[in-house]
Amino acid sequence: MEVLHLNKESFEKLTSQQEKPVLVDFWAEWCGPCKKLAPELEALAAEHPEIIVGKINVDDPGNVELAAALGVDAIPALFFFKDGQQMQKLVGCMSKDALAAKLGL
Repeated sequence: MEVLHLNKESFEKLTSQQEKPVLVDFWAEWCGPCKKLAPELEALAAEHPEIIVGKINVDDPGNVELAAALGVDAIPALFFFKDGQQMQKLVGCMSKDALAAKLGL
């Protein structure tokens, strides 16, 4: 499955109404570690169709409030949701395998 590009509205709908677990990456274009993480997330999404992977650009004006509400103070910040509840928050770049292990995939 491909990585979805989300905004505040699609994020809220996806995390509250999705039966599958959802992993959301808060990132920015200027962030080096975010760029390094992007192919790892794409590989994770391809290898684990049982989860949905999405990205939210924190530099988009409509997403600033959402990032602040979730306590994003460093990027990349990854939030893992299951059954509408936040299960984990991970910060920083990591390999696909390390990320899968932390999420129990």
